[in-house]
Amino acid sequence: MDLKGADPAVTDAYRNFVKGALASELQGTDLRTMATTAAEWVVKKDGGISVRFRVGTVFASLFLLMIVARFIRALAKRGIKRVPNLSNLLQDFLLKVVYWLVFAVGLMIVLALFGVNITPLFAVLGGASFILAFAMQETLGNLAAGLMIMVNKPFDVGDLVDTNGILGEVEAVSIVSTTVRTLDNQVVILPNSGVWGSIIRNVTVSPQRRVDMVFGIGYGDDIETASRVLHEIVEAHPKILKEPKPNIKVHELADSSVNFICRPWTNTEDYWDVYWDLTRQVKEGFDAAGVSIPFPQRDVHLFKENS
Repeated sequence: MDLKGADPAVTDAYRNFVKGALASELQGTDLRTMATTAAEWVVKKDGGISVRFRVGTVFASLFLLMIVARFIRALAKRGIKRVPNLSNLLQDFLLKVVYWLVFAVGLMIVLALFGVNITPLFAVLGGASFILAFAMQETLGNLAAGLMIMVNKPFDVGDLVDTNGILGEVEAVSIVSTTVRTLDNQVVILPNSGVWGSIIRNVTVSPQRRVDMVFGIGYGDDIETASRVLHEIVEAHPKILKEPKPNIKVHELADSSVNFICRPWTNTEDYWDVYWDLTRQVKEGFDAAGVSIPFPQRDVHLFKENS
């Protein structure tokens, strides 16, 4: 306006207005003014008090949801315990499903009460699930295998299993992995797809086990003496069962020895005690009876050609 030759009285009025606006803005952005404004907002009913009330309500609702979910899980646990032939693994899985399902439904109800439109949320979850299904194919395979393990019950928590070359006690089974503690106290976590896709040997599922052992004697030793020693040791052991009867027979004429099979039965928890005891006692019994336990040997015959 000055460049176009406007009346100075008119431009001075506008100039004073701009200066006043800038001064007001600078005053409003002053640190002390901002602190004062924030303090006033905190104590306003439609400001900080309203926000604190809503946040407190949300946390209280979540806490209440957890209590309700745990209560319903406890009720479900009573009902599930009455269902026969359900493994501990499947029971734990069903209880977790009940807990999180109740929590999720309750959360949707709380959001709806707060006026949140949850319809777009379902659409987002549907699209995200479709994308995750492709991105997590291996995880979904573990999930399916975990469900098969829980339903078919090849083992349960506390069983001694041999799978994927790992021998140990099952500590836990989640929907994606199986945790096994080996005999030397190592914790091994196996993906469920690998467990279900391999041979599973459950060592402790049967209450009784047969101890399979082989003892060799020399070809020059007396078979009847060796058989008598084996029978006496097996019959005297307190942890060997009378029924089924142990089987002790001459089994094989091997390269370096005459081999006996010794197959007594025992309770599963006594398996290794019986195995180790018999190994020691048979050695001592053979030594006392003059029966040898030969080591691998080979006879070499030399022939001299006549020139």
